[in-house]
Amino acid sequence: MLTALLFDLDGTLTDTDTLHLQAFRKLLHDHDGRALTQEQFDTQVSGRSNGLLFADLFPQADTAERQRLAERKEALFRELSPSLSPLPGLLDLLAHAEQHGIGMCVVTNAPRLNAEHMLGAMGLDERFKHVLVADELERPKPDPLPYLTGLQRLGANAGQALAFEDSLPGVKAAVDAGIFTVGLATTQPAERLLEAGAQLVIADYDDPRLWALIEQMQTQVRDVL
Repeated sequence: MLTALLFDLDGTLTDTDTLHLQAFRKLLHDHDGRALTQEQFDTQVSGRSNGLLFADLFPQADTAERQRLAERKEALFRELSPSLSPLPGLLDLLAHAEQHGIGMCVVTNAPRLNAEHMLGAMGLDERFKHVLVADELERPKPDPLPYLTGLQRLGANAGQALAFEDSLPGVKAAVDAGIFTVGLATTQPAERLLEAGAQLVIADYDDPRLWALIEQMQTQVRDVL
């Protein structure tokens, strides 16, 4: 039975990692001349919440300074992304969910200003009734709490849902919430997403394996009825 779709945002609804990397590189260069490689970004930065990430990046800074640096980085990102493109096939999937009464929710480690900016930049700000920002909850991803909260908001259980994620912390959070997790190979190799627990890895939402899975879950309902 399929009653809920839960989506990460960065790298899952739209491919933004290159823009985040540019913003982090400028922030670190301007702050202390530090460089950031693609590998460091992929393994140490991508998908993490700002609270944990900036404590690691700036261990000598106090809480107020880390917050200021995080806000500066996110402002840089928003300046770099006045418009964004949804991943191929996403609009078809959203339309399918709306047509069949499947609930949808965004579950993101991004700050709320970024989440609202990105959805607006894609023209999707009216498509999601629920946008859960992990930093506004008690625990962010990789803890399962954000996804468990999303299920609660949609009135669904894990066995009736699909989660879509591109990052390793995000995959862990969704899998630990008991949700069938589809990895988007936009920021991590398929092998790493599978190792993290993703049960299917796709390049985008046009993948026929995804649509076969959705059809299978919906057909199960019709068969029961």
